[in-house]
Amino acid sequence: MADDQRARTLREAVARELPNVDFVLGYARGFDALHATPVTVRTEADAQKLIFDETCVQNLATSLYGLTDKRVGIVVKGCDSRSIVELLQEKLLDRSKLVVFGIPCDGVLDLAKIRVRADTSQVRAADMDGEELRLQTPEGEKRLPRSEVLADKCLRCRYPNPLVADHVIGPELTPAAAEDTYADLEGFEKLSARERFDFWKRQMSRCIRCYACRNACPLCVCKHVCLADSRDPHWLSAESTLQEKWLFQVMHALHLAGRCTECGECQRSCPMGIPLLLLKRKMNRELKDVFNYEAGVDLEAVPPLHTFQMEEEKISDRGLLW
Repeated sequence: MADDQRARTLREAVARELPNVDFVLGYARGFDALHATPVTVRTEADAQKLIFDETCVQNLATSLYGLTDKRVGIVVKGCDSRSIVELLQEKLLDRSKLVVFGIPCDGVLDLAKIRVRADTSQVRAADMDGEELRLQTPEGEKRLPRSEVLADKCLRCRYPNPLVADHVIGPELTPAAAEDTYADLEGFEKLSARERFDFWKRQMSRCIRCYACRNACPLCVCKHVCLADSRDPHWLSAESTLQEKWLFQVMHALHLAGRCTECGECQRSCPMGIPLLLLKRKMNRELKDVFNYEAGVDLEAVPPLHTFQMEEEKISDRGLLW
């Protein structure tokens, strides 16, 4: 992608803050025009490598919990900033040790969609020209509509602007949607219970238990004591059975109930293409309906499963027999 004023402004802001932090987490160009890679910036020379465009798909907030002994700068998109808000809500981060460079974002690329639509694995150059993605490939130029290559989360994004930031790089953007209608869940919810179960059995049969979904999740902060790895107590075996795969994914989803910010890193990192975000969004919809809560959007809010009330507005337990 071509350089622009936004990237130059980011480099200048990061360079000014370097004396105040141990390092800054940002994005640099990857091995080709469609890939950005996380980079650790420690010097002004490192800062000149920084980029920000539609290829910056990773949620860098995933690294923060392991860096609580450092004062860290971090570059975040609007959706990524929700992960920081949630970590701050749970008191897993110290706000005074963070310098957040928030960048309004109008969408990132879904490389899986591009591979299917462009039918090529080699890209020499890429440029987002208005509503088109132009790719230079060995077979010649290919043009793909922007709406067909953006990540699904970007098409329904309501938080393109950072919700927490010390430096905002670029003008605010208009959300892609006024509200989340959960249209992606409609077809799934119309299926019978047996059909839904059969769907997940087919999906989970492809899981190789690599735990990329867990490792890429910014809210999975107990990776070093994960139930999937524990042998004392022994919650899960190392067997690659459908039952064990499904049990792990159910535990993962339940541990993220009321916490998942739908950054999509679990699904993006899955080498088998399992639609894991569908499971997380179903859980989020239930939390929204019952508790009227959305993760990572209000620093002052308390996640519903982190508190207790004698009576919930939408849960009536009066008169129940015990």
